Amino acid sequence: MADIDIPPHLIELERAAWAEQQAGALTLATASAVQAAYRGHAASARVSRLGLEMAVKKAVRHPEV
Repeated sequence: MADIDIPPHLIELERAAWAEQQAGALTLATASAVQAAYRGHAASARVSRLGLEMAVKKAVRHPEV
C-alpha cells in the first residue's frame, strides 16, 4: 500500500467523512462523494480501489504509522 499515490483531495474527502462519522452525522452525500472519488482515482491510476481506500483511511486515521 505504501506505493499508492494518494492525491490530496482524497485525504480531504476522507477527513471530512471521518469527522462526520465521529460526530455521528455521516451523510449519504458525503459517503457517496468519497466512494465515487475512490472509484474514479483507482480506475484512472489503475490501482485497487480497496487498496487505495485502505491506504487513505490509514493516512487519515493513523497518521503516526
